Amino acid sequence: MGLFGSLFTGVSALFGQSQNTAIISNNIANISTNGFKRSEASFSSLVTTESRLAQYSPGTVAVNRIQRVDQQGSIQQTSSSTDAAISGNGFFPVKRATTAGQEFLYTRAGQFSEDAQGLLRNAAGFVLYAWPVDSDGNLPANQGDLVSLVPADVAFLGGLTRPTSAADLAINLDADEIGYDPHNFSTPAELPVDSQSPHFSRGLTVFDALGDSHTLTIEYRKIVGPMAHFTSNAPAVLTATDTIAGLPITANSGVLGGITEGHALDITIGATTETFEFVQTAGAGAIVGANEVITVQDYIDAINAFGTGNELEARLTANGQILVQAVDPTATVIVANNTGTPATNGTGFNIVTDPSANNAAPDLTFEPDYDITGAAVAPYLSQSDFPQISNVTSPNTQGWWEMSIVHPNGSNVSQGMINFDGDGGLNAAADSSGNIDIELTNIDWGNGSDLQNINIDIGRFSQFSGNYDVIFTDQNGAELGLRTGIELTREGKVVARFSNGASADLYQIPLVTFSNSNGLTEVSGTAYSTSEESGEENLREAATGGAGFVEPSTLEASNVDLADEFARLIISQRAFGAGTRVITTVDQMTEDLLRLR
Repeated sequence: MGLFGSLFTGVSALFGQSQNTAIISNNIANISTNGFKRSEASFSSLVTTESRLAQYSPGTVAVNRIQRVDQQGSIQQTSSSTDAAISGNGFFPVKRATTAGQEFLYTRAGQFSEDAQGLLRNAAGFVLYAWPVDSDGNLPANQGDLVSLVPADVAFLGGLTRPTSAADLAINLDADEIGYDPHNFSTPAELPVDSQSPHFSRGLTVFDALGDSHTLTIEYRKIVGPMAHFTSNAPAVLTATDTIAGLPITANSGVLGGITEGHALDITIGATTETFEFVQTAGAGAIVGANEVITVQDYIDAINAFGTGNELEARLTANGQILVQAVDPTATVIVANNTGTPATNGTGFNIVTDPSANNAAPDLTFEPDYDITGAAVAPYLSQSDFPQISNVTSPNTQGWWEMSIVHPNGSNVSQGMINFDGDGGLNAAADSSGNIDIELTNIDWGNGSDLQNINIDIGRFSQFSGNYDVIFTDQNGAELGLRTGIELTREGKVVARFSNGASADLYQIPLVTFSNSNGLTEVSGTAYSTSEESGEENLREAATGGAGFVEPSTLEASNVDLADEFARLIISQRAFGAGTRVITTVDQMTEDLLRLR
């Protein structure tokens, strides 16, 4: 067997090197094929003698192909927005067609373009599969299964409308604005004050589900506030230095003719009652324990010191009247004449009686106009749309504004109150999502479009002295737009762009990883199918779970190194030549053997 065994060994060497040459030539042939992965020939010996003591019989050589699928090819820039390369681990999931029964294949050849049906196909004709993305950007719940993938169909029969769902306003309201006091209207009333002209207003353009635009008008009115309060309606315009009480016999030297020396009124909050006696001279008061008041400023100071000193707030208004407010939004304030009629006298303070509809007759018991600590009730049934007030125990009495969001037809979409702290910032608590916004719900535009919800972020509102200032307004949404292009992003999203400036995330491309990508089975079209050696497929979002990135507008070149392939080709050629010499030598030895006689 020695000579003939050597002959078989030489033949196996020729066969092995011819296989090596075939692999090298295939690598060289695909040097310009995008996503192509080179292979190498791996040689191993086959022995026929298993013991070193036995007569030696030459063996042969076996050739196996080793794939270098896991080796990254260079990434090259392109001008197509639908081209994509994978930087790192992973494959694009594709199928030959969308018909039932087609198996999933996996490729790194990402030269995708839209076909006549709107499907994204690569240069080999494979259809790209991806996860569908819903309107909120969510992926399917079963995104780990191949059945969650659908063909990436980017065809649009029409355009895209984007209904407005969020807006962001940054506005400064003038802290010096004189607030509306409905008690001082020609017909005394309670809140709201939307019958009065707004102090400031701005329009906000929004878009519905049909692509129609609508202008919401947001009106701002400064108000005295919802806390219990009372105000004078004296015939004289008061100043801080005015003496209140006149002489009882001679000509009245005070500004309020109906209040004379010793007249007094009581103010009650809860269990606390204090008396305010109006005199001409300090110490002249006859009521034991009463607050002696000479000037208007004395009266204001005494009220501000009521009880614990933080229960009432009094001030002189711009029209020369005295306004008194409870600091506690839940408190009730009662005013009563003690001596004389200073509270109700038409030429005295002439305090406006409580106009509450709950009263059988006008009285001097003043309840809060609105309970800011409870659920939304009249008149602000939409107060729950507004941010919850953070400080509800002692809010800034001079920081109240009524906001009305007005429908194009003139009706109120929502109406409520906001309050600013003494530092000009909004007195509001963020919701569970960290937002300070007005949540408008079920807006009916009257044109057949879907009912619409819009959240208006007002977290950057402020109240400082000076001009009203719109720092910026921003809102999402867009009118009807036609598709202008498709592009892929680094996160693997398939995004449609539209002429109205809007964009829509249509799909997200998963990157499919394998425990042994070199064990995949190669198929025509620069693609692979699974095998027992590759392991099961794993669907990953880009840059998660060991998957790489999707590099848009690029292509991955072949990982073939031409210089390396030529070097291997030369070695294979020399090895093939050496094999032929073995066969030639054995042939000569056999001929010599046949000539023996």
